[in-house]
Formats: sequence, structure tokens, C-alpha cells
Amino acid sequence: MTDNTYLTTANGAPVPEDNNSISAGERGSLTFDNYRLFEKLAHFNRERIPERVVHARGYGAHGTFTLTKDLSDLTIAKFMQGIDKKTDVFLRFSTVAGGQDSGDFVRDVRGFALRFYTEEGNYDIVGNNTPVFFLRDPAKFPDFIHSQKKDPRTNLPDPAHHFEFWASNPQSMHQITTLMSDRGIPKSLRHMNGYGSHTLSMWNDKGERVWVKWHFKTNQGIKTLTNEEAAKMPADGMQSDLVKSIDRGDFPSWAVKIQVMTEEQSRNYQVNPFDLTKVWPHTDFPLMEIGQLELNRNVDNYFAETEQAAFSPSNMVPGVGASPDKMLQGRLFAYADAHRYRIGANHQQLPVNRPQCPVHNYQRDGAMTHGSACPFSGHNQNANVNFYPNDREQAPKPKPEVAEPPMPLEENAWIKAYDTRDEDNYSQAGDLYRLMSEDQKRQLIGNIAGGLKQATESVQQRMIQHFTLCDADYGQRIQAALES
Repeated sequence: MTDNTYLTTANGAPVPEDNNSISAGERGSLTFDNYRLFEKLAHFNRERIPERVVHARGYGAHGTFTLTKDLSDLTIAKFMQGIDKKTDVFLRFSTVAGGQDSGDFVRDVRGFALRFYTEEGNYDIVGNNTPVFFLRDPAKFPDFIHSQKKDPRTNLPDPAHHFEFWASNPQSMHQITTLMSDRGIPKSLRHMNGYGSHTLSMWNDKGERVWVKWHFKTNQGIKTLTNEEAAKMPADGMQSDLVKSIDRGDFPSWAVKIQVMTEEQSRNYQVNPFDLTKVWPHTDFPLMEIGQLELNRNVDNYFAETEQAAFSPSNMVPGVGASPDKMLQGRLFAYADAHRYRIGANHQQLPVNRPQCPVHNYQRDGAMTHGSACPFSGHNQNANVNFYPNDREQAPKPKPEVAEPPMPLEENAWIKAYDTRDEDNYSQAGDLYRLMSEDQKRQLIGNIAGGLKQATESVQQRMIQHFTLCDADYGQRIQAALES
């Protein structure tokens, strides 16, 4: 620290005293000219923003994505062209159901949200450490999350609520089987896979679209904990492990792979390729390794970076796109809207959210317009015109050549709410169960029975029916565990 590094107020004025408030006499009341004290207390009262409704407990780090396979045949996205092309990334892990007060080693899905700071803008892949999810339609998402949160009366977690919801939504069976298995509690953030989970798309310079699923396979190997082992872990153990491993130069990394399905294959495939409760079998759509992801720099300020990082699947760049995945369609709106509520309309101007390329648009003003969306454009985009179309030669204009190819609708499609309760909700959950070792099955049954025994008899019987439809042995073991 140099001699001229003084403590200042927010407006930059030096602070002469920061240990004692101004008072009327040594033992008297404080006076109203304690403006430095008022600023300090007022800011302290506002140091927190609303926590995320889901994914509240988060952990983040910076890193690099290195492309090892040129994908110019699949996409015009520049960050996926040229072997050894490097792109800066920010990765935020999280638990899903619990708040910021929850522990690191709860049985829960882990969020795996990855941002690529590409030369054409930010591209976010917002996924989890599981390849599927509990739902295929966003209409039930608020209900599902309410069932996983604390009871509104007791403010305590209630496993009976979990199973009461699942008993009426068998589309959750595949994800339940994953969550209640040995992979439900990772040993660390470094020792788990990540998945884009949703079906996403890529398109090339010929206007050809393919559907893709992203996989991030840990190079550290999968390591998990039992309930008993997790109970002995420190509440913030995952946060500590991530920070310490990067600080000592033991950089965690993942092999980045994709599955690719053509539009023609998607039309008649045996399962709906846009159903978030389903996986694409690797025998039909093998994994293709395209790069390496490495985390190599911890955040300098947790709040400014990890807590204010605002991911959304609507953050896309030319050459990548969405799909008819209904959960994804809902999240294209919901994620960005959540950030506008939590942080503000200008959340993308914050450093962790700001693109590393120029931003030119006609959006101006609003709360917390503290700068442009990128350092190239000037404060609030300066005096530049704020409407389009206009007659200014140098003003921003659309770029037609990056338009996504049109997506056809189903032939003779009718607009209505489609009931998917009779979809195949069981076969892939059964396939997963049959892949498990005897020890994995034992853990799975014990984890399910431990929560299900707290539910009503009606819920128990419906869940046993669901498990039996996945696999007869699966259902029989659940019933035996409950009876014992």
C-alpha cells in the first residue's frame, strides 16, 4: 500500500476517522451530520440481492475452453472453428433445491452453468450434472420446486412433499433414479460430470441444422459419497475444495463431447429427442470429443462474480440455437427474466456478464446503467442514436447473413395443451437401474425408502407402482424396504 492510498467515502473523499462516530459529547447521542456513518450503514443494509429461487448456493471459477476438433462442418460459430482455438469461460456450479443456507453435501442435483466469452458474444450452456431432468414441460416447474423447498408452515425440508409430487408425475422417474443413486452426492465439484441436458442445435454456412447434446466428462474421475460419508463432511467443503485445488495449481478439467442427430433422424426416432426426461443412447448417437475445459483462476470477489453471474440459455451466438425442447423454450424466457428481477435490466453490463466483444444496440438507461455493455462503446453508449431504423451511416444495423435457418412446424399441427402423461416414463429409468451394480442398487433403494417412508400410504403405493413399471425388481425392493 502506498502513502496516498487513503480510505474514502463512495464519492472518493478521504475519511479522517472510521472507528468512532460523531457524538454530542463523549457520552452523548450521535448527531445527524454523521454522513460517513450513514453511508456505511445504508450500504451494509443493501449488500445482498435476492437469492436465486433455485441454484442459490453457488461456486464459480474462470477458465479456458480449448477446441480440439474443428466443427466448421456443423456450425458457423467462430469459437468452434480452428483446432486449438481458445475461449475464456466462467463456470458456476450450484445445488438446486436448497437456499444459500443449505450445505454442500446434500443429496441434490448440481447445476453446471457454463459461459463462453466468444468473439461474437456470450454463449451460455445452462445444465446440470445429470443428462435428464424431472420434467418435460415448464408448466409444472414452479410446482416441482415448491415441492422440493421447505414446508411453508414449519420452514423445514419435507421428503413427503417430494414424493407426493413425484407420485403424480411419473415423468420424473428417470431423474429420481439418478438422484437417489450413488451419484446423488458428488465427493467434490471436480469429481462429477456436467451436461447441457437440453437438446440444443448447431447450423452451418449451408443452412443445415443438427441437434446436439453437450457432455462434460470429468478428467478427475467420478467420485461420490454415501449419506453416512456426506454427514461427516464440512458444510462448505465443496467450496473449499474448489478454491484450494485451483490455488495450488491442480486445475480441474473436463473432456467436452457432443452427440449429434440430424433433422431427418429426429423425425422418426424411437423417443422424442426434445424430451428433457430422456437421453439419446450412445449406441445410436456416439459421443464425439471436441475439446477440453479447464478451470484455472478463482474469482477475486465472490459476490461480484459468482453471485451476480447471470446465465441464460437465451444467450446464444451465430451458429448455435435452441430446439423444440419445451423445458428449454420456457427457460429462454424465465432465466433472463429472473436476472432482470434479481439484479436489474442492465445486469449484462456487470463485468462477469459483459461480453468481451463490442456491443451495439438501441437499449439505453434504466437502473444501474453504470457503463456500456462493453468497454468499446462508451458510457451508456454515449450520445449515439437510440432508435432504429435511422439514417445514420455508422449506426448499428442487422446482419442478415447470420440468420438461423427456418425451423418447420409439424405438419397439420394443432395449437393446444398436449397431455404427455402417457409417454414412456419408465423404460430409460429401468435401463439405468439394470446397469447398476448390486451395491449401487442397495444404495438407491435405501435412499428412496428413507424419504418415501415419510409419505402417506397412498403416495407410497403409487410410487411402488411407478418403480415396478421401471423394473419389477426395482419395485419389489422398494416395497420390501418400506415393509422392513
